Amino acid sequence: MKLLFIILGMCVVASSPCVWGRMELHAGPRFNVIDYGAMGNAETDDSQAFLKAWKDACNASYGIPTLLIPKEKTFMLQPLLFSGPCNPPIVHIKLKGNIIAPKNIKGWKLGKGTRKAWIGFKRINGLVIRGGGQIDAQGAPWWNAYFNSEINRPTALHFSECNNLFLNGLTHINSPKNHISINRCNGSFISKLHFIAPDQSPNTDGIDISSSSNILIKNSKIETGDDCIAINHGSTFISIIGVYCGPGHGISIGSLGKNGAHHTVEEIYVRNCTFNRTTNGARIKTWIGGQGYARKIRFKDIIVVEATNPVIIDQQYNPYDSAEAVRVSDVSYDNVRGTSSSPHAIKLHCDKNIGCTNIVLKGINITTIAGNKTYASCQNVKGVCSFCNPHVPCLSHS
Repeated sequence: MKLLFIILGMCVVASSPCVWGRMELHAGPRFNVIDYGAMGNAETDDSQAFLKAWKDACNASYGIPTLLIPKEKTFMLQPLLFSGPCNPPIVHIKLKGNIIAPKNIKGWKLGKGTRKAWIGFKRINGLVIRGGGQIDAQGAPWWNAYFNSEINRPTALHFSECNNLFLNGLTHINSPKNHISINRCNGSFISKLHFIAPDQSPNTDGIDISSSSNILIKNSKIETGDDCIAINHGSTFISIIGVYCGPGHGISIGSLGKNGAHHTVEEIYVRNCTFNRTTNGARIKTWIGGQGYARKIRFKDIIVVEATNPVIIDQQYNPYDSAEAVRVSDVSYDNVRGTSSSPHAIKLHCDKNIGCTNIVLKGINITTIAGNKTYASCQNVKGVCSFCNPHVPCLSHS
């Protein structure tokens, strides 16, 4: 019997080509973590059983191996790292059951290579994780400790140098910090994920992306205490389509340029997304004193529902005097409509020395919750606004 995997290529921004890769391989062996000694009783440490099963799957000699995490069981895992490279071009993790972290901070065994993340994946090409299961990082004790004194909290899942990554149909809840981190990955298809954390949980971003390219995120729901998706330095050709965000801090480009760093982001496409009662909607934030650029960014067909800052460019994030700033240019907001919880619906605040250029707003219609007028503020911005409600005073009108 054959198992056909279609690695969906990255249809990122409208100007980029849509590449479809197709690979047909025989189904390979299955490695059930239960067969390696995992108990799945939510109490026993099943980490070693998972690593043993992973080693055999990664070293499989034929077909597409599957590491099976069965349903109706809950597996407690200590921080661990799944490493490659692997022999097969595709490795499949079928997560049907539940995975949980230790329930209190003292129970975490953080060691070398696992201090920054609960579960890490490194140098694994063609990694597929799907199956409808749940990943619970049990972050509440970490949030309480953070409020009392800042401590280093781990990410729930960290993917590093994993090209052609495929994530589908999983629920992620209550990470100590951000839920998923993607770093130095090229080619990722992420869909039908659900992220859940309280709206006051600190820094519980849904997905953070850095130094990565050709990433497609679609048809997902993100309800957390911070950015639904954050796009950071070194990210190019990132597409976000059909994402529901809220509560949270919206979809953010940045922050970029902290401590004078040279940061770059370009070719970002966000379409058909909804921001429901978020503190921000479509946001770009850069630090004064930074260097580099954020450019070729497009937000299209956006719905905002009682968002506090629906449209915001902040080139003066945490400002102080400096002649430097990350350059923001070639940014468009097209067909953004809905309601703002504040009458101040649009903020375009750019640096007095560098400024923002070629900022285009088209078809904007944002009112207050009661249907009243909103207003926009802008500083040091060059661009065009057409069919804009509210009126944006510093932009040319066509």
